Amino acid sequence: MIKVLVVDDSALVRKLFRRVLDKEPDLEVRVARNGLEALRELEEFHPNVITLDVQMPQMGGLECLDRIMLEHPCPVVMVSSLTAEGAEETLEALRLGAVDFVLKPEGAVSLRIDEFAPSLLEKIRAAAGAKIKKSARLRERVLHRTRRRDETAAPRDRKRRTARASGDGLVLVGTSTGGPPALEALLAPLPQTFPWPILVAQHMPATFTGPLARRLDELCELRVVEVLQPMLVEPGCVYIGRGDADLILTRRPAGLTAMSAPAQDYPWHPSTDRLVKSALAHVLPQQLIGVLMTGMGNDGAEAMATLSKLGGTTIAEAEETAVVWGMPGELVRAGAADWIEPVHKIASRLLEITPNHAARS
Repeated sequence: MIKVLVVDDSALVRKLFRRVLDKEPDLEVRVARNGLEALRELEEFHPNVITLDVQMPQMGGLECLDRIMLEHPCPVVMVSSLTAEGAEETLEALRLGAVDFVLKPEGAVSLRIDEFAPSLLEKIRAAAGAKIKKSARLRERVLHRTRRRDETAAPRDRKRRTARASGDGLVLVGTSTGGPPALEALLAPLPQTFPWPILVAQHMPATFTGPLARRLDELCELRVVEVLQPMLVEPGCVYIGRGDADLILTRRPAGLTAMSAPAQDYPWHPSTDRLVKSALAHVLPQQLIGVLMTGMGNDGAEAMATLSKLGGTTIAEAEETAVVWGMPGELVRAGAADWIEPVHKIASRLLEITPNHAARS
């Protein structure tokens, strides 16, 4: 049984969420009107998952989340409005420790609740299986939770320990649930001189990918941009795919170009599978490095397995740091991960296997 605590200041939203969740035999539900009530319910109810409204009176969602992660760490799914302000607050919530978020239906919530329900249920069940360390927020967990164990553990076997890319090329990154803090852990250590462009497919709505790119750009030496129009890819730059669309690579007279393309028939967007396939159509496999990080589902696993088979290089995030080991786990189970690394070690692995950087080191 998954115990779910719904925290929202709207009586209508609490009623509609409860109606959806009460239909599920594996869910037990309680509600709270604000952050203060939620903290009291933590003591009595001990929920497995919390849905938490971003904007609430008395104690806002971010303040409540901070208290939850410090006092009673528990998987939290934020409920956000589809606004620029909601996007910024939701990204901060993910940094503080929230596992994922859902977008509150626009307009008449009661008329769209049936359309919204499948996403809510999917994310609650995924969150119930997410890893939450009891002593730290997500950012601290992502950066540090396996460091001591990794330093003392014997090296694990890899499919190809000598896997190494060649020539000038690209890094292709796919991630979903838990992705924004993981991207920070991946990109922040990379120097401005990193020689290969990096293209990122992070599953997110369009309202959120712009703020994500701006936040990462402030934190990183690399330049980070959202791809809204065709952009020539250049070293020292990270290209974030626009939400609700797909990020693809094409070749124009001026050179390799990142483009935002209308979403095609893939389950998740921006699609990692489509990004990798588009890159393989224009770049030799030996000049591509695929990085698959935390996220539910299997997006990217099939295309990166093909990349590995053709001679490209692949890195999967290790289970011990992935919030949800769905996407990278599928790549590992396919036997197609050349390297399996905790998220805080992926950057150093990239620096090691990217030839132009290794030559300058």
